[in-house]
Amino acid sequence: MRPSPALAASLSMLFLLAACERPVPDGEQAAALTRPAIDVAAQVDDEAFHVPEVVVVDFLDGTTKTEFDAIEQEWSIDLELASEEEGVDSAITVGVFRGDLGALLALIRGNPKVEAAEPLMRYAASYVPNDPGYGKQWNLSMINMPKAWDRSKGKGAVVAVLDTGVAYEDHDDFRRVPDLGGTTFVDGYDFVNKDRHANDDHGHGTHVAGTIAQSTNNAEGVAGVAFQAAIMPVKVLDHFGGGTSADIADAIRWAADHGANVINMSLGGGGRSAVMERAVEYARKKGVVVVCAAGNGGRGVVEYPAAYPGSVAVAAVGPGGQRAPYSSWGKELDLAAPGGDKRQGDEGGIVQNTIDPQDVSQAVYASYQGTSMATPHVAGVAALLFAAGARSPDQVEKALFASAHPPKGATGWTDQYGHGVIDAEVALKALEKLGGAAPVAELLPDEVQLAQPSPTHVAASSLSTAPLDWKPLAFAAVMLAFVLLTLARKERPGYLNVFASPGFLLPLLVSTMGVFVLRWLAPASELSASFALPLPDWLNDIIFGRGSLANPLVYSALVPTMAALVAVKVKGLRQAVGGLALGFAGILAYTVWAKAPALSWLPFTFLAMPWLVVNALICLFVARAMLKRETA
Repeated sequence: MRPSPALAASLSMLFLLAACERPVPDGEQAAALTRPAIDVAAQVDDEAFHVPEVVVVDFLDGTTKTEFDAIEQEWSIDLELASEEEGVDSAITVGVFRGDLGALLALIRGNPKVEAAEPLMRYAASYVPNDPGYGKQWNLSMINMPKAWDRSKGKGAVVAVLDTGVAYEDHDDFRRVPDLGGTTFVDGYDFVNKDRHANDDHGHGTHVAGTIAQSTNNAEGVAGVAFQAAIMPVKVLDHFGGGTSADIADAIRWAADHGANVINMSLGGGGRSAVMERAVEYARKKGVVVVCAAGNGGRGVVEYPAAYPGSVAVAAVGPGGQRAPYSSWGKELDLAAPGGDKRQGDEGGIVQNTIDPQDVSQAVYASYQGTSMATPHVAGVAALLFAAGARSPDQVEKALFASAHPPKGATGWTDQYGHGVIDAEVALKALEKLGGAAPVAELLPDEVQLAQPSPTHVAASSLSTAPLDWKPLAFAAVMLAFVLLTLARKERPGYLNVFASPGFLLPLLVSTMGVFVLRWLAPASELSASFALPLPDWLNDIIFGRGSLANPLVYSALVPTMAALVAVKVKGLRQAVGGLALGFAGILAYTVWAKAPALSWLPFTFLAMPWLVVNALICLFVARAMLKRETA
């Protein structure tokens, strides 16, 4: 049974921390370490739990009713025993009064027969969901979620998850994972495939979304932080888990323009991008809190976009509350949150419902670790704050920073934990002292359908700033070296013929990196969106439809083998087919290495990896046969 809204969650305000102050370093670093100041006035007391005009007085044990009846006359208050079942040696009384509470308590406490006197306060059982896996979620206990849920569950707030997509709908091969069945979703967008179906073909984004708003108290699976908030799925990362600065920047602006209160970016890496930095600034000016992962490098460098001004940079801690060994840290760090530490097993990770990356139609409960997992905890608490009445990113951040608790032995801001580990309950209390406004409108799911981006806006998502992915070509180069070294000297083609021949190099480059020059020649065109991809990907888009799962007929040796059959008769094509086969071998080997993508049509998900490995080897055999020089 849920507790009455009229009751408060708990009285345990004694643990409220003073506003965190960052230590001032020496020299030139001082300016670099400046972060939003914390209002010390944002301290929280227990007034929210007081029963108006009622006090409780605890007399010395053994005080009789006759004695306190005589004493109460001078206090102008009518005291009654709190319970007739009290023992004769107990005298806890409750009385109604009018007037100045402070003056009355001072008068009462001055009597030698009084042990304690205070306002009467209400307590309630903290909200405990019935999800069977909730007991394994040490992370939610760490950030004080049961007591926070008594105050806010996130209803009305919208969190945009910029990631690999979310398993939020039944569409084509994709399925909504069961433990997001009761979660509210608003319209999102797929900036990778340029359509309205931001489905997850990797698993990372669904896991992140689950931490924020997994369906909760539904007698299934596990719980989420702000489970009544709405998720806006925005796909910016492909099935390999990679994306471009242009797509991410465009998606940040789009989410800010379409109703997001919070943007979660559990992504990082690459260099500083002025385009993305301006997008973060734009979103914050629109009233959006942008929460980003600090990075998993385990070093003193906060990665971008977390390091941009205006973002909230989040480090990860394990079950013991100490910084996880992989978590990055540094001068731009703001907060720490549970991210998991699986050195002692899956129970040390963050458990949420997500997809099987080898079969997007299948759901699993997976234990992940990373600053990617820490970030949605902060995004979820930010959603709770907006739902509870926060009016601006400044209010949300001040409440988060003032309520975070430094690790044991630390005081104030540190470059390892920022202001400390988040505390959802205390953050909500801090918001009250900051003067949070009325909660955001409690919209029904069918009232929060947001507009889609205009074609002009989508076209602005350019590949011109995207870094090329050289890894498939690198795999192909290793295989070429293997081919050349395993051929007998008389059978080996001339190195110059191989490396300088356009007939060999062009098929190799197209197979591994696509017609990549289109990134610069026609960056905003549909032509670029399809053909500036490795050959198997754009063939898959053309034959089976954009955004569809990778088809095993394309991710195989079929195309190189068919070309080789032609080259047996037309010997002038052999070098070209050799380059094509090596390119396919490279992209298939890279796909195995990256553990992606999911393949459609296969009867069992475990067959995906063997399929890719076997076909990569066949491609390598075809390449060797095509490049082998005939001897007299």
